[in-house]
Amino acid sequence: MYTGIVLGTEKIQSIEQHDGYITILVNNSQGFLDDVFIGASVAIDGTCLTVTAIHPDKKLVSFDISDVTLSLTTLGFLKADDLVNIERSFKIGMENGGHNLYGHIEGTAQVTNIIKNGQTLHLDIEIPKEKIKYFFLKGFIGLHGCSLTINQVNQAQQQISVDLIPETIRLTKFGQLNIGDYLNFEIDQTTRTLVDTLENIYAQRGLNAV
Repeated sequence: MYTGIVLGTEKIQSIEQHDGYITILVNNSQGFLDDVFIGASVAIDGTCLTVTAIHPDKKLVSFDISDVTLSLTTLGFLKADDLVNIERSFKIGMENGGHNLYGHIEGTAQVTNIIKNGQTLHLDIEIPKEKIKYFFLKGFIGLHGCSLTINQVNQAQQQISVDLIPETIRLTKFGQLNIGDYLNFEIDQTTRTLVDTLENIYAQRGLNAV
């Protein structure tokens, strides 16, 4: 489990192609991965990945990514020298400053507008039609592993808006975003459970939940 508080970014060193999966080698220049072990879980751009190899000097860490995960996320578009957001898995006793995330990416959402307001960024993001029902004003969304508050929702246009403070921009790759880029998104599981449960109850009673 993760909290959506990204530690920082690291660069992709290289990518190896295999049948059914790829292996990415991630730099560890900032020491975020100093104490990882084979089998440990790390969120890379919000996607829960398993450590599969560690370079002897701990400067490089490898992760395998299946074709299924590649089809659901932006990870298949990564190339050498690209930055990725890094978060280590939650440990008992740690502060949870965001919201519970699992690294199980729902899909990708497109950035449709970016407004710079001083040192902050306002993002408008198009959510797939079948998923927009899970988002509401002041609810949560995981974007590239970052826990963010939803500040606007436009159901008709399948769009939500979030605002990024300078510290979030500094610690993540969001400062490099362009209109048209895609972000990995994760739905808050509590919200999903409530929405799906209510829909099932209404369906059983022959009612419309909308």
